[in-house]
Amino acid sequence: MKLSHFGFNLPEELLAEYPAENRDESRLMVLNRKEQTIEHKMFKDLIEYFDEDDVMILNDTKVFPARLYGNKEKTGARIEVFLLRELNEEQRLWDVLVDPARKIRIGNKLYFGDDDNLVAEVIDNTTSRGRTLRFLYDGSYTEFRNKLNELGETPLPKYIKREVEPEDEERYQTIFAENEGAVAAPTAGLHFSRHLLKRLEIKGVNFAKVTLHVGLGTFNPVEVEDLSKHKMDSEELRIDEKAVQIVNTGINNKKRVCAVGTTAMRAIESAVSSNGMLNEIDGWTNKFIFPPYDFSIANCMITNFHTPKSTLLMMASAFAGHDFIIRAYEEAVKEKYKFYSYGDAMLII
Repeated sequence: MKLSHFGFNLPEELLAEYPAENRDESRLMVLNRKEQTIEHKMFKDLIEYFDEDDVMILNDTKVFPARLYGNKEKTGARIEVFLLRELNEEQRLWDVLVDPARKIRIGNKLYFGDDDNLVAEVIDNTTSRGRTLRFLYDGSYTEFRNKLNELGETPLPKYIKREVEPEDEERYQTIFAENEGAVAAPTAGLHFSRHLLKRLEIKGVNFAKVTLHVGLGTFNPVEVEDLSKHKMDSEELRIDEKAVQIVNTGINNKKRVCAVGTTAMRAIESAVSSNGMLNEIDGWTNKFIFPPYDFSIANCMITNFHTPKSTLLMMASAFAGHDFIIRAYEEAVKEKYKFYSYGDAMLII
């Protein structure tokens, strides 16, 4: 399939600026692939579709406050620094994006915080906006990380035009987030409330936790018509023995095995054994899933509504079927579902 197959008209007012008031009261569109039917529900109605010993695969990555604002030495120009990944703990080296990039060159220093006691020196250019920074801070590594967390803000996606608000610190994080390392939330998981998780648990649903640290590559536009030529950024991935056991038991017992989000789906599809079961993994993945694609592990998927021509829409299309997903998206626009990170959800069964 080509990039142009994934375009559709998305009115700007359908991009969600805020989440639903209560996590599990966002809207839920249910797509039944066998019947080719579309239902309109609330997210908390999800429980109706799951039974005892069904499996849900959750991405337990935790978003860290990755967006910092510093001042350039001498000029005092305000510079946004977006932390992507730590390269070296001992030397305090980080891969970052800077904005405006044209003002930031190798050798420049940036000062952060009112007391300027956190300083970063630019030591390399990586891409047009990418830089490698060495942070200079008089204190232990723990104190340094605490300082980053104190000065950083919740990295809401750029499409959200408003200022970050205190509630975003909690709402742009799943309630099962444990392992810090993501710069964007696994957004399908944002709809789960503690009450809904407990109800699913009481019903006998099993939860397998995997960790895929979501990077900004998730949002990178596809710039080639031939999808096979698009390269995804690598993201850190871990799946342990406990998760493998839960998922493979569900597969063997022919239960519903549901990937909660495109990140969970990419994680499990990056760790498939030759006999179609889940393997343990501790590494990285740059897997790009687009139609046609044969899924090995999950037979059910929860995902948000994605933007035109995005890699996330391509994965949903591969899972649900291209024509069906396009029809569902046309219906979503007509019914004014909310799109993107803080938007509504879709269950594909």
